[in-house]
Amino acid sequence: MENLHYFGAAIGLGLVVIGAGLGIGRFAAAAAEGIARQPNAAAQITGAINLPLFLLEGVAILAEVFIFLILILV
Repeated sequence: MENLHYFGAAIGLGLVVIGAGLGIGRFAAAAAEGIARQPNAAAQITGAINLPLFLLEGVAILAEVFIFLILILV
């Protein structure tokens, strides 16, 4: 029972990775569908989708860092 925080951190890290993967997948699917409908607007769609993708990836990386910090400090 003294190592239960490792189990909680593993579940939290798994949820972060799953959530980030689903979010990035939805963004990529929407961008691909938009480019397929209007190939002339591919540059604008790609430019508009990059910032949310970077922010989503940043949130996932920060969550992983926080989980590892909690493991180190506990």
